[in-house]
Amino acid sequence: MEKLRFEFEVKASSDDPKSNIISVNSITDVGKNVFVIPEQYQPVKLHDAIMATETFKTVKNTLRRRHDKRQVWISGTSDITKCYRDEDGNMQFKGYLLEEIASTTQGLTPAAGISEEALSRILESFAEIKSDKLVLTNSMKNLKEKFVMEKFTRKMSNVMQWIMTFEAECARLGIEEDTKRIEALRLFLDDSCQDWYGAMLIKHTVDSEWSLWKKNFCETYADKSWSPVRYALLFRYRQGSLLEYALKKERMLLEMNKNMDKSTLIDLIAIGLPNFIADKIDRNTLKETEDLFSNIRGLEHLVEKKIWDKKIVGSDNKAKDKNLKEPCRLCEKENRGKRYHPESSCWFKNKSGDRRDQIRSVNNFTLETELNEVDPKNSTFRH
Repeated sequence: MEKLRFEFEVKASSDDPKSNIISVNSITDVGKNVFVIPEQYQPVKLHDAIMATETFKTVKNTLRRRHDKRQVWISGTSDITKCYRDEDGNMQFKGYLLEEIASTTQGLTPAAGISEEALSRILESFAEIKSDKLVLTNSMKNLKEKFVMEKFTRKMSNVMQWIMTFEAECARLGIEEDTKRIEALRLFLDDSCQDWYGAMLIKHTVDSEWSLWKKNFCETYADKSWSPVRYALLFRYRQGSLLEYALKKERMLLEMNKNMDKSTLIDLIAIGLPNFIADKIDRNTLKETEDLFSNIRGLEHLVEKKIWDKKIVGSDNKAKDKNLKEPCRLCEKENRGKRYHPESSCWFKNKSGDRRDQIRSVNNFTLETELNEVDPKNSTFRH
């Protein structure tokens, strides 16, 4: 049974450059004769006979990244032979006679028997690869604008969750090569993390595996203490906007545990609110965090009113405190030393007032008696 060697490669789809497809580039027989498959017939979905083999399933699981290649031998079953050879033994595919070129092991030179058409096709392939690299290089400059995520800082509590978000964004934007991921990582590291990145470049270079960088990154910045968890759970409203507090606590809780269920998330946010605010929210009506935020926005005026009342009470107390800071003048006049209390409640004020009234009353009675004794006419009543 004749065997044929097929070359598989992961390429960009002609319909969507961001999508990858597996293509069949060439076929080599046991005599090392290489036959090139035209570009329009390269997508593996056109090769039903190959896709039905167990060998192809292994190839499919092996090829992961764009430009990965594998050359494998496949037994020439009746279906394979019928698909790629005509009745006279010529190599063909879907009625198209395949062009034979020299084996790559013999060198790509005209002396090896390469036709101008085949050489032109090879040069076009190199040009396509170069063009893809140029496009990807230009796109790297705009990665900050395309990525929907924050920069990593040492203050972030869950480094594993951040790196998983980074990988998801890379997959969304078609950045699957390890080298490109490593290059993109630098754009999303805070200045404090640039020393780590520089040291990794020296030790492993940018051409190393992404899994190595990911492991080292997580081990370096993983916070294994309880401090970030404790801070996120105990974070409470102090002052300012209620909504700003709620949004900030939601972010901290999700950074701590992205998979936290909605009910627990709502409860932890609400428990940090002032009691007089939380008691005005019906817990049974809260299905999403947005429901809680909507209720909180409607209660902002209560916090502002309470702050205003505190300012008024505080100003009154301040005025009282100001009076208490000045010594009582009545006590000083009585030579009782410096005593700090309001003059209106001073004991000496009431005592001195009663004494003056008594003296005034006695003096008036004495004066009247003396006048009556001197001149009796003063005792006459006038009607």
